[in-house]
Formats: sequence, structure tokens, C-alpha cells
Amino acid sequence: MTDHHAPASLAALQARYGPRYRWFVLLTVMMGTMASVMASTIVNVAVPDMSRHFTLGQEQAQWLSAGFMAAMTVSMPVTPWLLGRHGYRRTYIGAILLLLVGSIAGGLSNDYALVLAMRVAEGLAAGVLQPIPAIIILRGFQPAEQGKAMGLFGAGVVLAPALGPSIGGVLVEWFGWRSIFFVATPFCLLALPLAARLLPHSAPGGGVVNAESARLDVPGLLLVAGAILLGLNGLSLVEGTERAAGLALLAASVVLLAAFVAYQRRVEHPLIRLELFTHARFARGAMVAFIYGAALFGSTYLLPVFMQMALALPPSQAGAVLLPAGIVLAIVIPVVGRVATVANRSLYIVAGLALLSASFIAMIAVGVGSGLGLIVALAILGRAGLGCILPSLNLAAMEGVRPGLVAQGTSLINLLRQLGGASGVSLTGVFLAWRLRVHADAPALAFHEAFVLLGVLTALAIAVAWGMRPAGGRAPPGA
Repeated sequence: MTDHHAPASLAALQARYGPRYRWFVLLTVMMGTMASVMASTIVNVAVPDMSRHFTLGQEQAQWLSAGFMAAMTVSMPVTPWLLGRHGYRRTYIGAILLLLVGSIAGGLSNDYALVLAMRVAEGLAAGVLQPIPAIIILRGFQPAEQGKAMGLFGAGVVLAPALGPSIGGVLVEWFGWRSIFFVATPFCLLALPLAARLLPHSAPGGGVVNAESARLDVPGLLLVAGAILLGLNGLSLVEGTERAAGLALLAASVVLLAAFVAYQRRVEHPLIRLELFTHARFARGAMVAFIYGAALFGSTYLLPVFMQMALALPPSQAGAVLLPAGIVLAIVIPVVGRVATVANRSLYIVAGLALLSASFIAMIAVGVGSGLGLIVALAILGRAGLGCILPSLNLAAMEGVRPGLVAQGTSLINLLRQLGGASGVSLTGVFLAWRLRVHADAPALAFHEAFVLLGVLTALAIAVAWGMRPAGGRAPPGA
């Protein structure tokens, strides 16, 4: 039985803090998510410095980002199980502690293998943290407030990738690559006491935490993890002397993915509820999340490297270029969150994808003689598009999904976005290495072609998003 008078129960915390409690919880999970996003993006500005320190080629260097996102993708499907078995408080605090240890150990290490392992540890923690805010918003806020809550959360979280490269660029220039690992530490230290005070021990919706009935689909997790890791490794090898091995790994990844889908249809407690894909809007939203994730994270990796390698800008300037765009993004997200309705969310998604695609393709106009103003303007254009997508996609995709599948659905959307991101970073790294060999005397041209590739990928998502028409009424989510 649930003790609703326990100090850390959902009912007791709601009674103690009143109607403001759900906003306190949102602020708490924002701290942890900002730490994980900071850890994800800040390393990109240090890639050239780390490549020199560890003597890395482009194929190895991209794993600093791809490894993080691969680990993040693998751990995301476990979040609903962790919440059901251990509740919000223990799950969240455990993930924050893992992120904190990974950040500190990675910054202190002088061995590339250990640095990469700590990036993986950070990614595992981030994968657990990322779906939780959307679950809280969809379960704890009424439909009329969800857009506002998602906008506020999104505005706060995007400050991390906006500030991260700027701060990271200065730190790399002054103190070297190690310093960037410690930037997420203050967010972790702030999140821990907030979580200990404000998050309930209960599962989503105030449900009972039951360690005996909640079961983790270990075979399913191993199958999907194997498919992801084999696929990403295969993708990183398809260009170069090990192409045959890369193609073999990709084929093995497809086989494991097929086995995973077949297994999920038969198992009693599946890792991923495939019935979610019977909802047309969810299925389209999942496709959009994967495609735009590939383009977005691919560009997040590509842009700082482009500015340092092709434009010969110092790390501090390469990071600072993204700051105005991040500020614009932080402004656009809450505005769209307030004005977007159930009827027009798909239009905001389409418009956002179009702006993002245009910003990538227009990068072909940027060269050594270009002023920083042009790069800043294109970054702002892309981030304005992203601001239209972020508060709309999760809510639009979950329209019509019953409350019992909210945790699974939000985790799956985040998983597919991150899987797209990990694939996008690997694809961008491999494509860039190929084009740099082709254009050895004109590296800027190789980067231009990589940006066009990302622009075309983003444009593909527009056709999918166009079909996300409003569904009928949806049952209000439980608290």
C-alpha cells in the first residue's frame, strides 16, 4: 500500500508546497538536464585541442561526441523501468551522481581510453535524465499549461548549449581541454539538494514503487544496445580501408534490430511498447525526431570544428559565435510554447525545420574572408527554427497517446532523437573525413558539402511533419 503521508510521497509534497509544487519540480529537473546537455555539447569546441593532445584522427575524434550519444541512446529506454522500480528521487539522484563522477574523472584523466569511457558514463547518466522532464510535464500539468511548461523548460535548458561552447572556448584557450569537463559540475551540485528535497519517491503519476513487479527486459536491452553500437561502429568504418568490416557491422546491426522488434512483440514486459507506433502522429513524430536529431547534433559537432579548422578561428571565438543564437533560442521557445495550440503545432514544426534546413545550406556562403556577423546570423536563423520545433514536437507526437504510455512514449521520442544525433555525428564525421581527403587543398569546400548534407536531411523531415494533423480529443494526463 502507498503511504500518502510519507514525507517524500507525491501527496505529502503537494500538500506541503501547494499549487507551485509542480513548478518547483520542473526547476529541479531543469538543473540536471542542463548539466547533461552541457556535458553533451561543450566537448565539441575542444575536439581540435584533444585531437592534438591524444594524436587522434577525425574518425577517432568524432567518438568523443558519438560515444556520449550512443550511451545516451542505450540508457533512455531504461528510464521508465527505473522510475517504476526506484521512483523519481532515487533514479534522478543516481543519474546525477554518475554524471558528476564521469565529468570529474574525465577531466583528470590523461588516457584517451579512460576519457572516452567517462564520456560514455556521462552519456548513460544523460540518457536517464533527458526523458524525465517531458514525463513530468505530460503527467503533472494540465493540457492547457503544458505548452507554457514545455516552453519554460526548453528556454532554460537551451541556455546550456548556448553558454557551453562560449564558456568552453575560453576555458580551452586559457586552461586546455581538461577544464571543459568540469563545467557541468556546478549544475550537478545544485541539482542534488534540490532533488533530495523536492522529488517524490513515487513513480510517475504518484504510482507505487514496486521493486518486485517491475522487471527490466534485459534481453531486449542487450539486443537494442548491440544494434546501436554495431550500427554506429559500422557507420564510422564505411569510409576508408575497413569498408568491408563497416558494411558487415551495419548488416549485423540490421539483423539485431529485426530480432529486437520480433522479440518485443512476444515478451510480456517489453522494453519498448511498439503499440505506440500504431498512433499515426506518434509514428510521424518519431521519424521527425530521428531525422532532425541527426541534422542538429551533426551540425553541433561540425560548426565549432569548421570554424577552427577551416576558418582558423581561436576556440574562444568559435564558441562565442553561438552565444547570440542561443539567446534567441531561449527567447523563441517560451513564445512558441505559449502561442502554439493543438491545431497548429505541426505548422510550427514544419516552419522550424524549413528555417533549420535553410541555415545549414546557406553555410556554403561562409569562407575565410567572411565576417563573423554572417555566421552569427545563420546560427540565429537555425536556432529560431529549432525554437519552433522543441516545444511542439513532443506534445504533437503524444497527442492521442493514453496516459499509461506517456513515460514510454516520451522516452522513445527522446531515444530516437538521440539515436539520430549519434548517427548524425558519426555520419558527419565520416563524410567530412572523406571530403577532406578529396578537397585536401580546400578544406572549407569539404565543410560546405557536409553542411549541405545536413540541410538535405532536415528538409526530408518536412514532408513527414506535414502529415502530423491534429487528432481528436485526448484524455488529460494524470498528476
